[in-house]
Amino acid sequence: MQATGGVNLNRLVVFVAVVEAGSLSAAARRLGLAKTMVSAHIQRLEAEVGASLLLRSTRRQSLTDAGEAFYESARRIVQDAQEAISAAGRETAEPRGTLRITAPIDYAASVVAPVAVQLRRRHPQLKVELLAGDRVVDMLKEGIDVAIRAGRLADSTLQATRIGSFTEWLVASPQLFEGGAMPKKPQDLARLPFVALSVLAQPLNWTLTSASGRSRRTLRFDQVMAANTSHAVRSAVLAGGGLAVLPDYAVKADVVAGRLLKVLPEWSLPESGIYAVFPAARHRPQKVRAFLEMLRQHIEQRGGDASPSALDW
Repeated sequence: MQATGGVNLNRLVVFVAVVEAGSLSAAARRLGLAKTMVSAHIQRLEAEVGASLLLRSTRRQSLTDAGEAFYESARRIVQDAQEAISAAGRETAEPRGTLRITAPIDYAASVVAPVAVQLRRRHPQLKVELLAGDRVVDMLKEGIDVAIRAGRLADSTLQATRIGSFTEWLVASPQLFEGGAMPKKPQDLARLPFVALSVLAQPLNWTLTSASGRSRRTLRFDQVMAANTSHAVRSAVLAGGGLAVLPDYAVKADVVAGRLLKVLPEWSLPESGIYAVFPAARHRPQKVRAFLEMLRQHIEQRGGDASPSALDW
Protein backbone atom coordinates (compact mmCIF):
# COMPACT_ATOMS: atom_id res chain seq x y z
CA MET A 1 0.00 0.00 0.00
CA GLN A 2 1.45 3.37 -1.03
CA ALA A 3 1.10 6.63 0.87
CA THR A 4 1.39 10.10 -0.62
CA GLY A 5 4.89 10.68 -1.99
CA GLY A 6 5.55 7.01 -2.70
CA VAL A 7 6.11 5.89 0.93
CA ASN A 8 5.02 2.33 1.56
CA LEU A 9 2.53 2.26 4.47
CA ASN A 10 3.55 -1.26 5.45
CA ARG A 11 7.02 0.08 6.15
CA LEU A 12 5.54 2.69 8.47
CA VAL A 13 4.13 -0.17 10.55
CA VAL A 14 7.55 -1.79 10.69
CA PHE A 15 9.26 1.49 11.62
CA VAL A 16 6.80 2.22 14.44
CA ALA A 17 7.24 -1.33 15.74
CA VAL A 18 11.06 -0.97 15.76
CA VAL A 19 10.89 2.29 17.72
CA GLU A 20 8.36 0.97 20.23
CA ALA A 21 10.02 -2.44 20.64
CA GLY A 22 13.49 -0.89 21.06
CA SER A 23 15.38 -3.07 18.61
CA LEU A 24 15.17 -4.78 15.23
CA SER A 25 15.09 -8.21 16.90
CA ALA A 26 12.22 -7.33 19.23
CA ALA A 27 10.26 -5.74 16.38
CA ALA A 28 10.82 -8.83 14.24
CA ARG A 29 9.38 -11.04 16.99
CA ARG A 30 6.38 -8.71 17.44
CA LEU A 31 5.63 -8.62 13.72
CA GLY A 32 6.40 -12.28 13.00
CA LEU A 33 9.06 -11.33 10.44
CA ALA A 34 12.70 -12.24 9.98
CA LYS A 35 15.17 -9.70 11.40
CA THR A 36 16.77 -9.30 7.98
CA MET A 37 13.36 -8.38 6.48
CA VAL A 38 12.74 -5.79 9.19
CA SER A 39 16.16 -4.28 8.52
CA ALA A 40 15.45 -4.21 4.78
CA HIS A 41 12.12 -2.41 5.37
CA ILE A 42 13.86 0.28 7.43
CA GLN A 43 16.57 0.78 4.79
CA ARG A 44 13.96 1.11 2.03
CA LEU A 45 11.88 3.49 4.14
CA GLU A 46 14.90 5.74 4.69
CA ALA A 47 15.50 5.69 0.94
CA GLU A 48 11.87 6.61 0.29
CA VAL A 49 11.84 9.57 2.70
CA GLY A 50 15.40 10.64 1.82
CA ALA A 51 16.67 10.82 5.40
CA SER A 52 18.31 8.65 8.07
CA LEU A 53 15.77 7.76 10.73
CA LEU A 54 17.70 5.45 13.09
CA LEU A 55 21.18 5.54 14.58
CA ARG A 56 22.39 1.95 14.92
CA SER A 57 25.20 0.50 16.97
CA THR A 58 26.04 -2.98 18.14
CA ARG A 59 24.60 -2.25 21.60
CA ARG A 60 21.66 0.13 21.04
CA GLN A 61 19.67 2.14 18.55
CA SER A 62 18.21 5.62 18.74
CA LEU A 63 16.25 8.02 16.59
CA THR A 64 17.82 10.81 14.60
CA ASP A 65 16.25 14.27 14.79
CA ALA A 66 14.46 13.53 11.53
CA GLY A 67 13.49 10.13 12.90
CA GLU A 68 11.86 11.62 16.01
CA ALA A 69 9.69 13.98 13.96
CA PHE A 70 8.90 11.24 11.47
CA TYR A 71 7.96 8.78 14.23
CA GLU A 72 5.24 11.03 15.65
CA SER A 73 3.59 11.40 12.24
CA ALA A 74 4.04 7.73 11.37
CA ARG A 75 2.56 6.63 14.70
CA ARG A 76 -0.58 8.73 14.10
CA ILE A 77 -0.97 7.35 10.57
CA VAL A 78 -0.63 3.75 11.77
CA GLN A 79 -3.03 4.37 14.65
CA ASP A 80 -5.61 5.95 12.33
CA ALA A 81 -5.29 3.01 9.95
CA GLN A 82 -5.76 0.50 12.76
CA GLU A 83 -8.83 2.36 14.02
CA ALA A 84 -10.29 2.45 10.49
CA ILE A 85 -9.77 -1.29 10.14
CA SER A 86 -11.38 -1.90 13.53
CA ALA A 87 -14.32 0.32 12.57
CA ALA A 88 -14.74 -1.60 9.33
CA GLY A 89 -14.74 -4.84 11.27
CA ARG A 90 -17.42 -3.53 13.60
CA GLU A 91 -19.44 -2.44 10.57
CA THR A 92 -19.52 -5.99 9.25
CA ALA A 93 -20.49 -7.36 12.64
CA GLU A 94 -23.33 -5.06 13.70
CA PRO A 95 -25.14 -2.34 11.70
CA ARG A 96 -24.66 1.09 13.22
CA GLY A 97 -24.59 4.72 12.22
CA THR A 98 -27.37 6.31 10.16
CA LEU A 99 -29.10 4.63 7.22
CA ARG A 100 -30.52 7.18 4.76
CA ILE A 101 -33.32 5.80 2.55
CA THR A 102 -35.43 7.48 -0.10
CA ALA A 103 -38.62 5.97 -1.52
CA PRO A 104 -41.84 7.01 -3.31
CA ILE A 105 -44.31 8.55 -0.87
CA ASP A 106 -46.88 5.74 -0.88
CA TYR A 107 -44.30 2.95 -0.85
CA ALA A 108 -42.39 4.68 1.94
CA ALA A 109 -45.56 4.87 4.05
CA SER A 110 -46.96 1.41 3.37
CA VAL A 111 -43.78 -0.69 3.16
CA VAL A 112 -40.50 1.04 3.98
CA ALA A 113 -41.52 2.77 7.23
CA PRO A 114 -42.74 -0.47 8.92
CA VAL A 115 -39.58 -2.26 7.77
CA ALA A 116 -37.43 0.54 9.18
CA VAL A 117 -39.13 0.14 12.56
CA GLN A 118 -38.43 -3.61 12.52
CA LEU A 119 -34.83 -2.94 11.53
CA ARG A 120 -34.36 -0.56 14.46
CA ARG A 121 -35.79 -3.12 16.88
CA ARG A 122 -33.30 -5.71 15.71
CA HIS A 123 -30.35 -3.29 15.51
CA PRO A 124 -30.87 -0.60 18.17
CA GLN A 125 -27.51 1.08 17.44
CA LEU A 126 -28.70 1.93 13.92
CA LYS A 127 -30.58 5.13 13.16
CA VAL A 128 -32.82 5.46 10.09
CA GLU A 129 -33.64 8.58 8.10
CA LEU A 130 -36.44 8.08 5.55
CA LEU A 131 -36.94 10.67 2.81
CA ALA A 132 -40.30 10.13 1.10
CA GLY A 133 -40.81 11.72 -2.30
CA ASP A 134 -41.78 10.87 -5.85
CA ARG A 135 -38.89 12.72 -7.50
CA VAL A 136 -35.59 10.98 -8.26
CA VAL A 137 -32.85 12.44 -6.08
CA ASP A 138 -29.10 12.60 -6.63
CA MET A 139 -27.96 9.86 -4.26
CA LEU A 140 -24.35 10.96 -3.99
CA LYS A 141 -25.19 14.63 -3.51
CA GLU A 142 -27.88 13.86 -0.92
CA GLY A 143 -25.84 11.21 0.89
CA ILE A 144 -28.42 8.45 0.29
CA ASP A 145 -27.44 4.88 1.17
CA VAL A 146 -30.28 3.16 -0.68
CA ALA A 147 -33.12 4.41 -2.89
CA ILE A 148 -36.30 2.45 -3.53
CA ARG A 149 -37.57 3.11 -7.04
CA ALA A 150 -40.66 1.80 -8.78
CA GLY A 151 -41.10 1.29 -12.49
CA ARG A 152 -38.59 1.68 -15.27
CA LEU A 153 -35.03 2.57 -14.28
CA ALA A 154 -33.12 5.26 -16.12
CA ASP A 155 -29.60 4.60 -17.35
CA SER A 156 -27.06 5.26 -14.61
CA THR A 157 -23.72 4.25 -13.13
CA LEU A 158 -25.55 3.20 -9.97
CA GLN A 159 -26.25 -0.41 -9.00
CA ALA A 160 -29.69 -1.91 -8.53
CA THR A 161 -31.35 -5.10 -7.37
CA ARG A 162 -34.97 -6.05 -7.99
CA ILE A 163 -36.77 -6.57 -4.70
CA GLY A 164 -40.38 -6.88 -5.82
CA SER A 165 -43.04 -6.00 -8.34
CA PHE A 166 -46.35 -4.16 -8.52
CA THR A 167 -49.28 -3.83 -10.90
CA GLU A 168 -50.95 -0.61 -11.93
CA TRP A 169 -54.67 -0.51 -11.13
CA LEU A 170 -57.33 1.61 -12.82
CA VAL A 171 -59.44 2.95 -9.95
CA ALA A 172 -62.24 5.39 -9.23
CA SER A 173 -64.49 6.41 -6.36
CA PRO A 174 -67.99 4.84 -6.31
CA GLN A 175 -69.47 8.36 -6.39
CA LEU A 176 -68.02 8.90 -9.86
CA PHE A 177 -70.62 6.47 -11.20
CA GLU A 178 -73.61 7.71 -9.23
CA GLY A 179 -76.43 8.14 -11.75
CA GLY A 180 -74.40 6.43 -14.47
CA ALA A 181 -73.35 2.95 -15.50
CA MET A 182 -70.01 1.38 -14.69
CA PRO A 183 -67.76 1.02 -17.76
CA LYS A 184 -68.02 -2.44 -19.30
CA LYS A 185 -65.35 -2.21 -22.01
CA PRO A 186 -62.22 -0.08 -22.61
CA GLN A 187 -64.03 2.16 -25.12
CA ASP A 188 -66.35 3.34 -22.33
CA LEU A 189 -63.44 4.98 -20.52
CA ALA A 190 -63.00 7.74 -23.08
CA ARG A 191 -66.02 9.66 -21.73
CA LEU A 192 -64.77 9.70 -18.12
CA PRO A 193 -62.55 12.35 -16.45
CA PHE A 194 -58.99 11.28 -15.62
CA VAL A 195 -56.58 12.44 -12.90
CA ALA A 196 -52.99 12.11 -14.15
CA LEU A 197 -49.74 11.57 -12.27
CA SER A 198 -47.67 14.22 -13.98
CA VAL A 199 -44.21 12.84 -13.09
CA LEU A 200 -44.73 9.87 -15.44
CA ALA A 201 -43.24 10.03 -18.94
CA GLN A 202 -46.65 9.38 -20.56
CA PRO A 203 -49.30 9.83 -17.87
CA LEU A 204 -52.30 9.71 -20.24
CA ASN A 205 -51.43 6.73 -22.46
CA TRP A 206 -52.10 3.24 -21.08
CA THR A 207 -52.45 -0.23 -22.56
CA LEU A 208 -55.00 -2.66 -21.13
CA THR A 209 -54.80 -6.41 -21.70
CA SER A 210 -57.78 -8.76 -21.48
CA ALA A 211 -57.83 -11.67 -19.03
CA SER A 212 -57.20 -14.12 -21.87
CA GLY A 213 -54.26 -12.08 -23.09
CA ARG A 214 -55.64 -12.09 -26.63
CA SER A 215 -56.87 -8.49 -26.72
CA ARG A 216 -54.96 -5.29 -26.07
CA ARG A 217 -56.34 -1.78 -26.09
CA THR A 218 -54.18 1.36 -25.94
CA LEU A 219 -56.10 4.35 -24.66
CA ARG A 220 -55.46 8.05 -24.22
CA PHE A 221 -57.42 9.32 -21.25
CA ASP A 222 -59.16 12.69 -20.94
CA GLN A 223 -57.14 14.61 -18.34
CA VAL A 224 -59.12 17.00 -16.16
CA MET A 225 -56.56 17.28 -13.38
CA ALA A 226 -52.91 16.43 -12.78
CA ALA A 227 -50.76 16.13 -9.64
CA ASN A 228 -47.08 15.43 -9.14
CA THR A 229 -47.44 12.80 -6.38
CA SER A 230 -49.44 9.60 -6.29
CA HIS A 231 -50.69 10.58 -2.84
CA ALA A 232 -52.31 13.74 -4.26
CA VAL A 233 -53.76 11.79 -7.20
CA ARG A 234 -55.26 9.24 -4.79
CA SER A 235 -56.84 12.03 -2.71
CA ALA A 236 -58.41 13.56 -5.82
CA VAL A 237 -59.80 10.20 -6.89
CA LEU A 238 -61.21 9.51 -3.41
CA ALA A 239 -63.01 12.85 -3.68
CA GLY A 240 -64.65 11.72 -6.92
CA GLY A 241 -62.40 13.72 -9.26
CA GLY A 242 -62.08 11.01 -11.87
CA LEU A 243 -60.35 7.81 -12.86
CA ALA A 244 -56.67 7.28 -12.16
CA VAL A 245 -53.95 4.70 -12.70
CA LEU A 246 -52.12 4.03 -9.44
CA PRO A 247 -49.83 1.29 -8.03
CA ASP A 248 -51.63 -1.56 -6.30
CA TYR A 249 -49.68 -1.00 -3.08
CA ALA A 250 -51.00 2.59 -2.93
CA VAL A 251 -54.72 1.77 -3.29
CA LYS A 252 -55.21 -1.87 -2.30
CA ALA A 253 -56.48 -0.97 1.19
CA ASP A 254 -58.93 1.53 -0.34
CA VAL A 255 -60.30 -1.10 -2.72
CA VAL A 256 -60.68 -3.67 0.06
CA ALA A 257 -62.51 -1.11 2.20
CA GLY A 258 -64.78 -0.09 -0.66
CA ARG A 259 -63.53 3.49 -0.80
CA LEU A 260 -62.30 2.87 -4.35
CA LEU A 261 -63.36 0.50 -7.12
CA LYS A 262 -61.19 -1.37 -9.59
CA VAL A 263 -62.53 -0.32 -12.98
CA LEU A 264 -62.66 -3.04 -15.65
CA PRO A 265 -61.13 -5.63 -13.27
CA GLU A 266 -61.10 -8.23 -16.05
CA TRP A 267 -58.58 -6.07 -17.90
CA SER A 268 -55.05 -5.54 -16.58
CA LEU A 269 -52.40 -2.88 -16.82
CA PRO A 270 -48.65 -3.56 -17.02
CA GLU A 271 -46.62 -5.03 -14.17
CA SER A 272 -43.45 -3.20 -13.15
CA GLY A 273 -40.50 -3.86 -10.91
CA ILE A 274 -39.53 -2.34 -7.58
CA TYR A 275 -35.78 -1.82 -7.18
CA ALA A 276 -33.31 -1.00 -4.49
CA VAL A 277 -30.67 1.33 -5.91
CA PHE A 278 -27.32 2.23 -4.35
CA PRO A 279 -24.03 3.91 -5.29
CA ALA A 280 -21.55 1.64 -7.04
CA ALA A 281 -19.25 -0.13 -4.57
CA ARG A 282 -17.48 -3.47 -4.27
CA HIS A 283 -18.94 -4.07 -0.82
CA ARG A 284 -22.24 -2.74 0.47
CA PRO A 285 -22.33 -1.59 4.10
CA GLN A 286 -23.82 -4.01 6.59
CA LYS A 287 -26.60 -1.54 7.40
CA VAL A 288 -27.73 -1.62 3.73
CA ARG A 289 -27.54 -5.41 3.54
CA ALA A 290 -29.54 -5.78 6.76
CA PHE A 291 -32.23 -3.41 5.46
CA LEU A 292 -32.53 -5.19 2.10
CA GLU A 293 -32.81 -8.60 3.75
CA MET A 294 -35.57 -7.40 6.07
CA LEU A 295 -37.34 -5.65 3.18
CA ARG A 296 -37.31 -8.84 1.09
CA GLN A 297 -38.72 -10.83 4.01
CA HIS A 298 -41.49 -8.26 4.45
CA ILE A 299 -42.39 -8.38 0.75
CA GLU A 300 -42.42 -12.19 0.72
CA GLN A 301 -44.73 -12.25 3.74
CA ARG A 302 -47.10 -9.93 1.90
CA GLY A 303 -47.11 -12.30 -1.06
CA GLY A 304 -45.01 -10.11 -3.32
CA ASP A 305 -42.08 -10.92 -5.57
CA ALA A 306 -38.74 -10.49 -3.79
CA SER A 307 -36.44 -11.95 -6.42
CA PRO A 308 -32.80 -11.10 -5.64
CA SER A 309 -31.68 -10.49 -9.22
CA ALA A 310 -28.89 -7.90 -9.29
CA LEU A 311 -28.34 -5.34 -12.01
CA ASP A 312 -25.54 -2.90 -12.88
CA TRP A 313 -26.87 -0.14 -15.08
